Amino acid sequence: MKKVKVFITLKESVLDPQGQAVMQSLHNMDYKNVQDVRIGKYIELQMDDSADVAEQVDTICDKLLANTVIENYRYEVEEEVHS
Repeated sequence: MKKVKVFITLKESVLDPQGQAVMQSLHNMDYKNVQDVRIGKYIELQMDDSADVAEQVDTICDKLLANTVIENYRYEVEEEVHS
C-alpha cells in the first residue's frame, strides 16, 4: 500500500477571498506580522502498489480533485509501514 498526500492550492493569479478573510481576522487579533494567507486543500489517498501510481494520481487530480483552471496541485507518495 502507498499513501499519497495531495496538496491543492489556488494559482497565484487567483484571488483568495477566504484567505483574505482569515488574514483580516488574524490582524484583528493583533497578528499584524501575517502578510498573506492562502487557503488550500489536503487530501490523503491509500492506493495499492502499482507501477503507475504517479500517472493515476495525475489523472485523479486532473479529472476530479483539482480545478486546474484556477488550482495547482502537488503530491507526495509514501510507502505505508505495516506493524
